[in-house]
Amino acid sequence: MDVVTRLSKEHPVVIFSRSTCDMCHSMKTLISSFGANPVVYELDQMPNGQIVPAVFIGSKLIGGANEVMSLNVRALMDAKAIWVWRNT
Repeated sequence: MDVVTRLSKEHPVVIFSRSTCDMCHSMKTLISSFGANPVVYELDQMPNGQIVPAVFIGSKLIGGANEVMSLNVRALMDAKAIWVWRNT
């Protein structure tokens, strides 16, 4: 875990992934769609790979696919709520 902590502190957005993982690909695509340029570590190319995807932003573990997608949906819902509120 020390390696993960160190690597996640070296860049603003870090994704630990596997090259054959569909959810990992989705996370990389989603994060990139916001204009971020994540550093991606493909764990299947590293010894002792762990559970993926794991997304770190600002060296803080955001979580896996479920957590990132929940945050994305919540942000979209909040944005729509603000838009609806302004138009009433």
